[in-house]
Amino acid sequence: MTNREQYTPGPASGAQIRKDGEKWTLILVRELRHPPKKVWQALTDPAQLREWAPFEVDGSLGKVGTKVNLTWVGTPTPVETTVTRADAPKLLEYNDTRWELEAFGGGTRLTLWHNIDRRFISWGAAGWHICFDVLAGLLAGEPIGRIVGGEAMKSAGWQRLRDEYAKQFSVETPGWTPNGPKR
Repeated sequence: MTNREQYTPGPASGAQIRKDGEKWTLILVRELRHPPKKVWQALTDPAQLREWAPFEVDGSLGKVGTKVNLTWVGTPTPVETTVTRADAPKLLEYNDTRWELEAFGGGTRLTLWHNIDRRFISWGAAGWHICFDVLAGLLAGEPIGRIVGGEAMKSAGWQRLRDEYAKQFSVETPGWTPNGPKR
């Protein structure tokens, strides 16, 4: 996957949702062909995060107690973020996000737990799906560049994934699309 123009995300898979009271959690699992230590670096290093993640940070996320400013792509205001758990290369937690890394078959099973507004679960699943694809390319030495926010949402691949995940989760999607009429 070296050519961004040729990139097409695969089908919706590896995702589930959990409800605890009014809190909804999106859980995405991806198996990567790289060791946990390499994946950990991609999850904690600001320069690597800028290559694939839907946010930027102004410092490393690799140590408990670290405070960084986390800025989601498309939002103007950073969120002060404190790393609450960092057990390299197994577990990373901050704000409403938890990453679990498990050595698996010579690579890593990466699990993301992300608290999200129920109305946007299918959007989040589609976005993270694409981010995980971009991460896999970056780790393989074949970066295609970050595809997030409005840029991702305008792509047919993101819109297809959003609809597939909405069907899988039995949820309605908000009636707005970035390049289409209101539904």
